[in-house]
Amino acid sequence: MSTRRYGRVILATAITLAVGAQSIAQTKITPPPNRYSLADDVKLGREASAEVRKELPLLNDERTEDYVENVGQRLVAAIPAEFQHDEFRYSFDVINQKEINAFALPGGPMYLHRGMIQAAKTEGEVAGVMAHEISHVALRHGTANATKAQKPAILGTIGQVVGAIIGGGLGQAIYTGSEIGAGLTIMKYGREYERQADLLGAQILARAGYNPVEMANMFKTIEKEGGGGGGPEWMSSHPNPGNRYNAIMTEAKSLRIQGNADTGRFPTVQARLNGMSPAPTAEQIARGQGRTAPVGTGGRTVRVDPPSSSYRTDQPADFLRVSVPSNWDNVSDRSGVTYAPEGAVFQSEGGGTAFTHGVQIGVTQGSGNLQRDTQQILNGFARSNPNLRQQSNLQRDKVGGRNGLTTTLSNVSEVTGQSERVQFSTTQLRNGSVLYVIGVAPQNEAGAYDNAFRRVRQSLQIADR
Repeated sequence: MSTRRYGRVILATAITLAVGAQSIAQTKITPPPNRYSLADDVKLGREASAEVRKELPLLNDERTEDYVENVGQRLVAAIPAEFQHDEFRYSFDVINQKEINAFALPGGPMYLHRGMIQAAKTEGEVAGVMAHEISHVALRHGTANATKAQKPAILGTIGQVVGAIIGGGLGQAIYTGSEIGAGLTIMKYGREYERQADLLGAQILARAGYNPVEMANMFKTIEKEGGGGGGPEWMSSHPNPGNRYNAIMTEAKSLRIQGNADTGRFPTVQARLNGMSPAPTAEQIARGQGRTAPVGTGGRTVRVDPPSSSYRTDQPADFLRVSVPSNWDNVSDRSGVTYAPEGAVFQSEGGGTAFTHGVQIGVTQGSGNLQRDTQQILNGFARSNPNLRQQSNLQRDKVGGRNGLTTTLSNVSEVTGQSERVQFSTTQLRNGSVLYVIGVAPQNEAGAYDNAFRRVRQSLQIADR
């Protein structure tokens, strides 16, 4: 199991942001009519996201993904309350593709092309594109487009949706391959929806601590990159509503920028991307080039000693003590602390760590509802681990003497390429945060580890008063 793939999603939920009142002079935005339910948006986005992941090469670079997730979640926290939808799950991934593009699917999944990040001049410009895409999701423009159609039953037309948002030769290939034929292109927005996304995006930027002027500057960059030859892919599905730059600049004057959200990481991330091998074009991807090996093809043989019958007590944090098999070492990183036997921890491609046997313990922010928070974390895991499958419903359990939840999952190890069993448990801390315990072992060795995992989570001593 990779702590990078699991930890990135967890840490992203720990972002908080205080949002104050906005200037009363800002433009009031009214979402368009929509006959679809929020659940329809979520379903369509989830299914289309699975198609995107199947057809397009994700960058899978830990530092870049962490950076984009951090910026994205800060923007999500700044969405005005009237456009917040609890059912939506925003996620942020980078596609290893040269063309300048970005798109967000109904319900929250967003994908940025590597070329978009490399073309930007500042973090604020990247945030501007993301805020614009988040606005399309929050205003439910995708299903609003479908509402306007004569035949609105579109929720099964996944290939059609993906073909529309990706654009270019690859998008056409996906669209044609879906055997849907001519029909709706619900993600190709009209000028009014673009105007709304520009204005709401500017408002979100200011609330999050970015200067809305950066959004206007990024759109100028995108237009310049088009060079008069039809424009980048982004422009094909995001037409200029007219006077875009001036409209955003006017809106910016009515907004108060709340703090300074710039992480200072943009130059480093951009330099990292520029130092990589060139990203493939859409045409190259359509020909099957530029794809990375799927998760679970490591092919390594890992042999470790079984869990010791003797235990030792460790204190990974001031408020926490835990007992683990005496032959398990402590390996800490930003995802949490991992206890694993010698020979079970490896460096992953993104610079993080992966482990094949052992336990990871960490803490993430929660809402106060353990059932919902646990399911949200699991949903995040599923987005980052395409082979992950939940094998059992969430069951009540004792974690550190407290009421908790436990479920069993299956996955494919990125180290060995073999099936592994994952036990995932959570309990709530006094401040509403969620403490989680992840136990991992190869499927054919799981019987020797189940008892150890149970003993570890029951041994937790939590002093968070």
